[in-house]
Parts: sequence; C-alpha cells; structure tokens
Amino acid sequence: MAVGFRGRKSKGSKAERDLIHLFWSKGFAAMRAAGSGSTQHPSPDILVGDGKHFFAFEVKSSKDKTKYLTKDEITQLDLFANSFGARPFVAIKFDSEKWYFLRLTDLRVTKKNYVVTLNLAKKKGLTFEELIGKYKQRRLS
Repeated sequence: MAVGFRGRKSKGSKAERDLIHLFWSKGFAAMRAAGSGSTQHPSPDILVGDGKHFFAFEVKSSKDKTKYLTKDEITQLDLFANSFGARPFVAIKFDSEKWYFLRLTDLRVTKKNYVVTLNLAKKKGLTFEELIGKYKQRRLS
C-alpha cells in the first residue's frame, strides 16, 4: 500500500515541478510551497507571479478522467489566496492531456468533495496559454 502512495506523491511532485518550469519559461516566477497540506496554516502547492498578477494553485494529476479534491484542500487554497492577494486555481493534468486551470467556482461539488472531470476541465478550464494570455503583464517596448 505504501508503495502506491509514494508513487502517487512522486507523480504529484513531478507535475508540480513541470508546471513550475512551464511558468518560468514564460516569464513568471514560480515556486513550490514546502509542506503544503501538512501544516496548520493554509498553503498552496505552487505560488506564481509576474510582479502584477499572483496565483495560488492546488496541483493535481490523474491517470483517470475524474479527480476528487477534499473540501479542506479547496477551503485552505481559498483562504491562503485571499490573504495573499492571489487568484486561486486548481491546476490539473490528466494523462495525455494538456494542463487545465479551473476557478474554484467552476469545480463540481458533492456532499464530501469537489470533483474535476476531464470533460469539466475542457469545458470550464483555461489552458496554460489562455491563463497567461489573460493575465500576462503588458510591458512597453
């Protein structure tokens, strides 16, 4: 059982690192928040900013077409983002798909969890290009 958990954690960490490199390649500063989910204080998985726009992400990856998030994960992300002045998003990468970024209001709510399906991500989520295009700081040449 522990091997499976370690494998999921490793896959999640890899997804976080890949996303950080993607943001850096487009001129955003990005960092993983150490201990996210394991501290008494709200903490996102990744923080990203360009000096004008700031994002806090809960990052998920999935081999399945459905991913569940706990209500606590989303509440903590929202609390941190609002305190920090960042826009909260769930960043999700389904296997063999591109990244999708969903606003918290676009997540489907169940009695115990939040749910993101591949179909929901395609319908409501922003692609990486849409996200950075929408928020990229305009610089004068």
